[in-house]
Amino acid sequence: MPTQTITSAGPNIRTKLPGPNAQKILKGDSQYISPSYTRSYPLVAKKGHGSIIEDVDGNEFLDFSSGIAVCSTGHCHPEVVAAIQKQAAELIHMSGTDFYYENMVTLGERLAKTAPMSGPVRVYYGNSGTEAVEAAMKLARYHTKRQGIIAFYGAFHGRTMGALSLTASNVQQLRRFFPVVPGVVHAPFPYSYRRPEGMSEAQFIKECIAFIEEKIFKTIMPPEECAAIFIEPIQGEGGYVPVPTEYMQELRRICDKHGILLVADEVQSGAGRSGKMWAIEHTGVEPDIITMAKGIASGMPLGVTMSRAEIMDWVPGSHASTFGGNPICIEAALATLNVLEREAIANAETVGNHILRRISKWTQTHPMVGDVRGRGLMIGVEIVKDQKTRATAHDERDRMVDLAFERGALYLGAGENSIRIAPPLILTAEQADMGMDILEECISIVEKENK
Repeated sequence: MPTQTITSAGPNIRTKLPGPNAQKILKGDSQYISPSYTRSYPLVAKKGHGSIIEDVDGNEFLDFSSGIAVCSTGHCHPEVVAAIQKQAAELIHMSGTDFYYENMVTLGERLAKTAPMSGPVRVYYGNSGTEAVEAAMKLARYHTKRQGIIAFYGAFHGRTMGALSLTASNVQQLRRFFPVVPGVVHAPFPYSYRRPEGMSEAQFIKECIAFIEEKIFKTIMPPEECAAIFIEPIQGEGGYVPVPTEYMQELRRICDKHGILLVADEVQSGAGRSGKMWAIEHTGVEPDIITMAKGIASGMPLGVTMSRAEIMDWVPGSHASTFGGNPICIEAALATLNVLEREAIANAETVGNHILRRISKWTQTHPMVGDVRGRGLMIGVEIVKDQKTRATAHDERDRMVDLAFERGALYLGAGENSIRIAPPLILTAEQADMGMDILEECISIVEKENK
């Protein structure tokens, strides 16, 4: 196993950012790499260990992004690295679409034990979150023999053409790609902080449900032609917004009434990030299909679509993936599950609650913090120009993120004006306090700049 040279538990900035080596790479990137990528700041990562990332100039950063909620067990967890190395020396590829791997079955059995739905389940393996969503879309249409799908404003389900048709978080993701897959309509997401002034949360939830039953089903999509409703139990790119339990229960009622499949997209919220294996478990509602990726294999490319066994009734040739369920990725996922179940999920709950207790007061002490919300280590801090008007502060949010980078803490935005707190699930309380100290300092700086 390669020797790790990272020694700090927190930030250690040695050069002006970006450093000289990073600047050379940024120049090459601008010449050779697609400009479609969304880079927030000039981090050129070289190595990682635990919750620390080191760049090509030797600067060490405390990571509160975990590779966009991917490195659930931390960077280069020794058990995951060992599993990858062992499998790479035995078999890299044969293709699970035409042949068999033992560990595909092993992981399927392990995942089945975590399933947030009762009864037997089956799994389909792909390579990413967007592929897991595409598979869920196709499976829902195949099984129900219906075409219609409902998704939500603020949702992010991926960028391939099927998943893109469900996505509704940023118009740039859709610009110049029409027509996307037809048959998809969007409903308001129960984003409680953004409810109309004077309306109670209970009334807001009622209004959001009524939009589906009284608007969609009565004007543009007959319920008997709706195959599935796709929802993120905690919206990711939409701003780290948890779905209220009452709303999820109402969705389950609607689906049961009309024979519609309820699909939980847990690509970002799953794999222990919320303090439970699957975020939908916080609501007590069982989905029919669940999609997973990101944190399930600690950085190796693996997407999984899991459904009730009776739903996955498609025949050979209906859907497949050459690389899906690659044996190295499967072994990484098995090692990841070991770490999650042994310690990381519990730590996500403990340290997440520690962070929430500390920063929940920011809405009283910081005039630009409009809302703090989340579960486990999936926490959103919404930045506003004014707490009374709740006017979004997009540029100010980006400025805070840039300032944090300069101080050695890696954050990313979520939605139009929120900051996501999504560190590895092995983050310590001490590291959490370091990161919150930096973030609060950056918020204070921008508040002073905007007075």
